[in-house]
Amino acid sequence: MNVFENGKIKIKRLTLGSFSTNTYIVTCLKTGEGILIDAPAQAERIEKELNNTNLRYLLLTHNHMDHIGALQGFQSKNFLLAAHHLDSDGLPYSVDIMLNDGELINFGYICVEVLYTPGHTRGSLCFKIGKNLFAGDTIFEGGPGRTASPEAFCQIINSLKKKIFILPDDTRILPGHGENTFLKKEKEEYRIFASRSHDPHLCGDVIWLRS
Repeated sequence: MNVFENGKIKIKRLTLGSFSTNTYIVTCLKTGEGILIDAPAQAERIEKELNNTNLRYLLLTHNHMDHIGALQGFQSKNFLLAAHHLDSDGLPYSVDIMLNDGELINFGYICVEVLYTPGHTRGSLCFKIGKNLFAGDTIFEGGPGRTASPEAFCQIINSLKKKIFILPDDTRILPGHGENTFLKKEKEEYRIFASRSHDPHLCGDVIWLRS
Protein backbone atom coordinates (compact mmCIF):
# COMPACT_ATOMS: atom_id res chain seq x y z
CA MET A 1 0.00 0.00 0.00
CA ASN A 2 1.12 3.56 -0.67
CA VAL A 3 1.85 5.41 2.56
CA PHE A 4 2.84 8.77 1.15
CA GLU A 5 3.28 10.49 -2.21
CA ASN A 6 3.83 14.15 -2.99
CA GLY A 7 5.10 14.38 -6.55
CA LYS A 8 8.74 14.08 -5.49
CA ILE A 9 8.73 10.89 -3.45
CA LYS A 10 6.59 7.78 -3.13
CA ILE A 11 6.63 5.49 -0.08
CA LYS A 12 5.12 2.03 -0.41
CA ARG A 13 4.74 -0.35 2.53
CA LEU A 14 4.52 -4.13 2.35
CA THR A 15 3.81 -6.25 5.43
CA LEU A 16 5.44 -9.65 5.05
CA GLY A 17 6.40 -12.81 6.91
CA SER A 18 5.16 -14.61 9.99
CA PHE A 19 5.99 -11.63 12.21
CA SER A 20 4.08 -9.16 9.99
CA THR A 21 7.18 -7.08 9.40
CA ASN A 22 7.01 -3.90 7.36
CA THR A 23 9.32 -3.23 4.44
CA TYR A 24 9.33 0.13 2.69
CA ILE A 25 10.05 0.93 -0.94
CA VAL A 26 10.97 4.60 -1.29
CA THR A 27 11.20 5.98 -4.82
CA CYS A 28 12.37 9.33 -6.18
CA LEU A 29 9.64 10.11 -8.70
CA LYS A 30 11.87 12.41 -10.75
CA THR A 31 14.57 9.80 -11.44
CA GLY A 32 13.06 6.40 -10.61
CA GLU A 33 15.91 5.64 -8.21
CA GLY A 34 14.90 4.06 -4.93
CA ILE A 35 15.81 2.36 -1.69
CA LEU A 36 14.41 -0.59 0.21
CA ILE A 37 14.27 -0.43 3.99
CA ASP A 38 14.50 -3.95 5.48
CA ALA A 39 13.77 -7.19 3.64
CA PRO A 40 11.66 -9.41 5.91
CA ALA A 41 10.41 -12.19 3.60
CA GLN A 42 9.01 -13.03 0.15
CA ALA A 43 11.84 -11.64 -1.97
CA GLU A 44 9.92 -12.39 -5.16
CA ARG A 45 7.01 -10.20 -4.04
CA ILE A 46 9.36 -7.38 -3.06
CA GLU A 47 11.03 -7.55 -6.47
CA LYS A 48 7.63 -7.50 -8.18
CA GLU A 49 6.53 -4.46 -6.17
CA LEU A 50 9.72 -2.62 -7.07
CA ASN A 51 8.32 -2.45 -10.61
CA ASN A 52 10.43 0.10 -12.50
CA THR A 53 12.22 1.42 -9.43
CA ASN A 54 15.99 1.40 -9.91
CA LEU A 55 17.01 0.01 -6.52
CA ARG A 56 20.21 1.70 -5.31
CA TYR A 57 20.39 0.68 -1.65
CA LEU A 58 18.94 -1.79 0.80
CA LEU A 59 19.10 -0.16 4.23
CA LEU A 60 18.79 -2.41 7.29
CA THR A 61 17.37 -1.03 10.51
CA HIS A 62 18.83 -4.03 12.37
CA ASN A 63 19.81 -7.65 11.82
CA HIS A 64 16.96 -9.66 13.38
CA MET A 65 15.80 -12.48 11.14
CA ASP A 66 12.31 -11.07 10.68
CA HIS A 67 13.90 -8.01 8.99
CA ILE A 68 16.47 -9.77 6.79
CA GLY A 69 14.76 -13.05 5.81
CA ALA A 70 14.40 -12.13 2.13
CA LEU A 71 18.05 -11.24 1.56
CA GLN A 72 19.01 -14.62 0.15
CA GLY A 73 15.98 -14.78 -2.11
CA PHE A 74 16.66 -11.88 -4.45
CA GLN A 75 17.30 -12.96 -8.03
CA SER A 76 20.34 -10.69 -8.28
CA LYS A 77 22.10 -8.45 -5.81
CA ASN A 78 21.97 -5.27 -7.87
CA PHE A 79 21.96 -2.97 -4.85
CA LEU A 80 24.33 -1.85 -2.11
CA LEU A 81 23.60 -3.34 1.30
CA ALA A 82 23.99 -0.88 4.17
CA ALA A 83 23.86 -1.44 7.95
CA HIS A 84 25.54 -0.42 11.19
CA HIS A 85 28.74 -2.35 11.86
CA LEU A 86 27.40 -3.69 15.18
CA ASP A 87 24.54 -5.39 13.30
CA SER A 88 26.54 -6.53 10.28
CA ASP A 89 27.21 -10.10 11.45
CA GLY A 90 25.16 -13.09 10.38
CA LEU A 91 23.97 -11.65 7.06
CA PRO A 92 23.99 -13.71 3.86
CA TYR A 93 25.86 -10.92 2.09
CA SER A 94 28.74 -8.83 3.30
CA VAL A 95 27.73 -5.25 4.01
CA ASP A 96 28.80 -2.82 1.31
CA ILE A 97 28.35 0.35 3.38
CA MET A 98 28.81 0.60 7.15
CA LEU A 99 26.48 3.36 8.29
CA ASN A 100 27.30 5.87 11.02
CA ASP A 101 25.16 8.29 12.98
CA GLY A 102 24.48 11.49 11.05
CA GLU A 103 25.56 10.05 7.70
CA LEU A 104 23.65 11.12 4.60
CA ILE A 105 22.70 8.81 1.74
CA ASN A 106 21.40 10.21 -1.53
CA PHE A 107 19.33 8.58 -4.25
CA GLY A 108 17.86 10.63 -7.05
CA TYR A 109 16.97 13.98 -5.51
CA ILE A 110 16.21 12.45 -2.10
CA CYS A 111 18.43 12.58 0.97
CA VAL A 112 18.31 10.03 3.80
CA GLU A 113 19.70 10.91 7.24
CA VAL A 114 20.99 8.01 9.35
CA LEU A 115 20.16 8.02 13.08
CA TYR A 116 21.97 5.57 15.36
CA THR A 117 19.39 4.43 17.94
CA PRO A 118 20.70 1.42 19.91
CA GLY A 119 18.58 -0.44 22.43
CA HIS A 120 16.51 -2.99 20.54
CA THR A 121 19.84 -4.18 19.14
CA ARG A 122 23.33 -2.79 19.55
CA GLY A 123 23.35 -1.54 15.98
CA SER A 124 19.77 -0.34 15.50
CA LEU A 125 19.26 2.49 13.03
CA CYS A 126 16.44 4.79 12.01
CA PHE A 127 16.30 6.59 8.66
CA LYS A 128 14.82 10.07 8.22
CA ILE A 129 13.60 11.47 4.92
CA GLY A 130 12.10 14.90 5.45
CA LYS A 131 9.33 14.41 8.01
CA ASN A 132 9.17 10.63 7.50
CA LEU A 133 11.03 8.50 10.04
CA PHE A 134 11.60 4.83 9.22
CA ALA A 135 11.96 3.58 12.78
CA GLY A 136 12.58 -0.15 12.52
CA ASP A 137 11.96 -1.63 15.97
CA THR A 138 13.10 1.45 17.89
CA ILE A 139 9.62 2.91 18.37
CA PHE A 140 6.08 1.81 17.54
CA GLU A 141 2.66 3.27 18.06
CA GLY A 142 2.28 3.20 21.85
CA GLY A 143 5.76 2.29 22.97
CA PRO A 144 9.42 1.53 22.31
CA GLY A 145 10.85 -1.59 20.74
CA ARG A 146 11.31 -4.73 22.79
CA THR A 147 14.46 -4.78 24.93
CA ALA A 148 16.29 -7.78 26.39
CA SER A 149 17.59 -6.21 29.61
CA PRO A 150 17.11 -3.18 31.88
CA GLU A 151 20.35 -1.78 30.46
CA ALA A 152 19.03 -2.09 26.91
CA PHE A 153 15.76 -0.44 27.97
CA CYS A 154 17.69 2.52 29.39
CA GLN A 155 19.64 2.63 26.14
CA ILE A 156 16.54 2.73 23.93
CA ILE A 157 14.98 5.46 26.07
CA ASN A 158 18.20 7.44 25.76
CA SER A 159 18.12 6.94 21.99
CA LEU A 160 14.53 8.18 21.85
CA LYS A 161 15.20 11.25 23.96
CA LYS A 162 18.40 12.26 22.16
CA LYS A 163 17.56 11.35 18.56
CA ILE A 164 13.80 10.95 18.05
CA PHE A 165 11.89 13.15 20.47
CA ILE A 166 13.83 16.22 19.31
CA LEU A 167 12.28 15.93 15.83
CA PRO A 168 9.21 17.99 14.80
CA ASP A 169 5.89 16.88 16.26
CA ASP A 170 4.44 16.23 12.81
CA THR A 171 7.12 13.68 11.96
CA ARG A 172 5.46 10.54 10.60
CA ILE A 173 6.80 7.35 12.24
CA LEU A 174 6.87 4.34 9.91
CA PRO A 175 7.71 1.40 12.20
CA GLY A 176 9.02 -2.08 11.54
CA HIS A 177 5.71 -3.59 12.68
CA GLY A 178 2.20 -2.21 12.91
CA GLU A 179 0.65 1.04 11.74
CA ASN A 180 2.11 4.49 11.26
CA THR A 181 1.90 7.05 14.01
CA PHE A 182 2.97 10.63 14.56
CA LEU A 183 5.67 11.82 16.90
CA LYS A 184 3.45 14.27 18.77
CA LYS A 185 1.25 11.43 20.02
CA GLU A 186 4.22 9.29 21.07
CA LYS A 187 5.89 12.17 22.91
CA GLU A 188 2.69 12.93 24.81
CA GLU A 189 2.28 9.29 25.85
CA TYR A 190 5.94 9.03 26.81
CA ARG A 191 5.57 12.09 29.08
CA ILE A 192 2.77 10.27 30.94
CA PHE A 193 4.98 7.16 31.21
CA ALA A 194 7.95 9.19 32.45
CA SER A 195 5.85 10.95 35.09
CA ARG A 196 5.26 7.64 36.92
CA SER A 197 7.65 5.50 38.94
CA HIS A 198 8.76 2.17 37.44
CA ASP A 199 10.51 -1.02 38.40
CA PRO A 200 14.25 -0.40 37.89
CA HIS A 201 14.40 -3.80 36.14
CA LEU A 202 11.80 -2.83 33.56
CA CYS A 203 12.44 -4.20 30.06
CA GLY A 204 10.77 -6.38 27.44
CA ASP A 205 7.58 -5.14 25.79
CA VAL A 206 6.74 -1.75 27.28
CA ILE A 207 3.56 0.18 26.52
CA TRP A 208 3.70 3.89 27.43
CA LEU A 209 0.21 4.07 28.91
CA ARG A 210 0.09 0.63 30.57
CA SER A 211 3.61 -0.05 31.86
